[in-house]
Amino acid sequence: MLALKKKREAEAKAAAAAAQTSASAVPSSAPSSAGESTSSANDNGGTTAASTNKVSLLGIGGKKTSANEKNGGGKKRTPGEIRIQKDIAELDGGKVANIEFPNPNDLTIFEVSITPDSGYWKDATYKFKFDIPDHYPHTPPKVHCDTKIYHPNINLEGKVCLNILREDWKPVLDINAVIYGLIFLFYEPNPDDPLNHEAAELFRKDTRQFERLVQRTLRGGVMDGVHFQKLV
Repeated sequence: MLALKKKREAEAKAAAAAAQTSASAVPSSAPSSAGESTSSANDNGGTTAASTNKVSLLGIGGKKTSANEKNGGGKKRTPGEIRIQKDIAELDGGKVANIEFPNPNDLTIFEVSITPDSGYWKDATYKFKFDIPDHYPHTPPKVHCDTKIYHPNINLEGKVCLNILREDWKPVLDINAVIYGLIFLFYEPNPDDPLNHEAAELFRKDTRQFERLVQRTLRGGVMDGVHFQKLV
């Protein structure tokens, strides 16, 4: 009986010790679990942060922003501006015509200087202002002669009579075609489609007298009360 009693007491102590060990083991595992949870939260937070940074590269709310939005809604280029860039890359006035852009940031307004190497206006330089409309090439460019000239197809106010600037204009034409047309007017004036009717009439009737009057204007003379700039 004594041996059985001692055996039961030993088992009871062993059970109590086992219970105490188990109880003490629970708190020690809790921080580990909390640590794992914290670590998991940190990992998730890191993933979220990384994900957020990635989205911000594309714009607000993950929407990709366009160049205009980045520039604060910059001005949209007109069809005329887009087409004139192509035309300018192909400009070739040779030695007779030179092109200048007063404002490099605005390609729709520029000047063309024409110096004929033969004909009535030889060696004189005439400046033409080009203004490209928004709907170019469906609308022809506006051309004005800024240098006063005595010419059947250009009046004293600088308006130019050239068929491709009016009814014969087609979208397939370009600035080069207009420049070549202007150059041709210096070599072959057209008295049958005049703006300066007096000059056209004289050209038809007496080309020598017409030439004398042109030479007078090129030297800076006065004709019918109109002053001309000296060009030669």
